[in-house]
Amino acid sequence: MDWNKSIQYAQLVNAAYNQFEGKPFPTPGFDVLATIFANDLATDRNPARGRSRVTIGLILQAQGSGDAFVAIRGTEGIKEWVQDAQFGDTTFRRVPGSGETEDGFTAMYESMTIVDQRGAPHVVDALPGIAWKRPVTSLTIGGHSLGGALATLFAMDVAANAPAPFNSPIAYTYASPRTGDPDFVTKYNELVKTTIRFVDNVDLVPKLPTAPPYKHVTSQLILDSLTLIPPRVRLQPNPLCWHILSSYIYLISLYAGGVVIPPEAECAPGIGVLVRDILGQVESELGNQQQIKDAFSASPRTNMGGN
Repeated sequence: MDWNKSIQYAQLVNAAYNQFEGKPFPTPGFDVLATIFANDLATDRNPARGRSRVTIGLILQAQGSGDAFVAIRGTEGIKEWVQDAQFGDTTFRRVPGSGETEDGFTAMYESMTIVDQRGAPHVVDALPGIAWKRPVTSLTIGGHSLGGALATLFAMDVAANAPAPFNSPIAYTYASPRTGDPDFVTKYNELVKTTIRFVDNVDLVPKLPTAPPYKHVTSQLILDSLTLIPPRVRLQPNPLCWHILSSYIYLISLYAGGVVIPPEAECAPGIGVLVRDILGQVESELGNQQQIKDAFSASPRTNMGGN
């Protein structure tokens, strides 16, 4: 596993956040060829949100090669989803026999297009017609948070429905929630041969939805912002610090063996933080679904993105 590629792909996902927020979004080594639009994530508290069209991702190609990359961001709505969602199931219609998936993620995924217009061809169907600068030789998909769930659906969809070479995707997900039921997981693992799924050991979002039938695809690659043996605290004990993409990039950079990319200043661990006290807090917050919701609700931060 190439740690530096994992950082590069996460930074491309971060560019999708920056585009949405109206910030500069440089993509070193890659050209941006298209923007992905989707209906925003509807929640029980704000169902009208699902009627708003937003930018959700980027389609890129490596400069000087045929490597294609699809970057899918998370959404501010994930905090509302954590707090108030009544997780529902729906059939993933784009891949027959692939079981049930979380209905909010699935509705958002099915609305994804590269033209800002409802009813336009889905991104997967539009891939071959994109004005690629060079013939495509590989496809990698990356996503963070809710974008990780969307990337999971995307990877299965292209593997089942897209022509070569798009039908042999590699997926990188960061802090993805569970996406589907056991039948979905079985079909996904059959179709998508390579998935790198990063999970911070105390991040709360990958533990959702907590109730059956939801399961994670493939195995996880654990990052450790908090350990007891040896005692180590790498991030502030804040549920959003454990989850945001910049924290994942920081933790991955520790394993890469090169330059460490620091976390946000407000997420850096303070002097004198006691591991024992933090472990007590973590144990409480992971106790059940309601406590997870309460942990997010109590957080003063609102930005669930990559910054």
